[in-house]
Amino acid sequence: MSEQARELLAQLHTLKLDRPLRILNVCGGHERSISQAGLRQVLPETLQLIPGPGCPVCVCPEEAIYQAMQYALQDGHIVVAYGDMLRVPVNTTKGEPRSLEQARAAGGDIRPIAAPQQAVAIASANPQHKVVFLAVGFETTTAPLAAQILQGLPDNLYLLMASRLTWPAVALLLQQGTAQVDALIAPGHVAAVMGSEEWRFICDQHLLPVAVAGFTTESLLSAIGMVVKQTLAGRAELENAYPEVVRAEGNRAAQQMLAEVFELGAAEWRGIGEIPASGYFLRERWAAHDAALQLGQHGDQRRRAGQMPPGCACAEVILAQRLPSECPLYGNPCTPQTPVGPCMVSDEGACHIWWG
Repeated sequence: MSEQARELLAQLHTLKLDRPLRILNVCGGHERSISQAGLRQVLPETLQLIPGPGCPVCVCPEEAIYQAMQYALQDGHIVVAYGDMLRVPVNTTKGEPRSLEQARAAGGDIRPIAAPQQAVAIASANPQHKVVFLAVGFETTTAPLAAQILQGLPDNLYLLMASRLTWPAVALLLQQGTAQVDALIAPGHVAAVMGSEEWRFICDQHLLPVAVAGFTTESLLSAIGMVVKQTLAGRAELENAYPEVVRAEGNRAAQQMLAEVFELGAAEWRGIGEIPASGYFLRERWAAHDAALQLGQHGDQRRRAGQMPPGCACAEVILAQRLPSECPLYGNPCTPQTPVGPCMVSDEGACHIWWG
């Protein structure tokens, strides 16, 4: 821990709260930084850091993964997806592949990628095949996808959209009131794209302190100190502990690309349900690349379609209603080697991070 971090931590210990303060850290990247730095072990006992919904792999609708599996297995298309997505389990009948990884083992041409440019390269190298890109992510990965679309896509590349806008899930969590959080740390990379002002609704509508944070220990401790001081002063404001990257207005060029390529609509979040105006969908101009429109959708009569596996508390973890260790499956049988739910798959999933 740096000297600056030690000083910030010492300052936090001088701030005396008369009750526990539950601070929601939205971003999976924040949760990873918090856990790797061991912050929960050194913070004052009154401060409780609660992981939230900031894991795109975890909230990707399993129906989309199932459709991607069928495009590969039944239609013989090439399917590409970000690496973490290949291990996310879906609900299938016994004996059938239950992930993209298992579908690949069963003969599907399914390939991991790390960036949209790789999807373009694979499609260009295989003009005789239809290539389906399962597009998953929040604003930070959706903006580069928009840029790639504006540059042009091969005719044989189709997008199965499962990208999501972050703040509506947080709004739902706060509206429901079941998480009982007292303050919030907003995601730095999302705010870098969309602007810190996007998170002002938390203090204006819900009267909760909020601070945007980066991913260093220093930035996180600074943001935690901001919301603690606000609480002690009886204030609820928006502050920025990541000023070197985040501006109030965000990245206007990225926002323009997102608006030009996509429109927002109601979208499913796995284990949570439909959230209005939370999904990115291709505008009509790019309908020729819409996998659902051009390739159709396979019938889905599976039991528990769209749900978490039986006994899995991943949805409650995402909604800050349970800690990962409170899931009855955590560690037995659900581990990173044998994940039962999506929160144990991604390095942004709280259960995977806690397992360490």
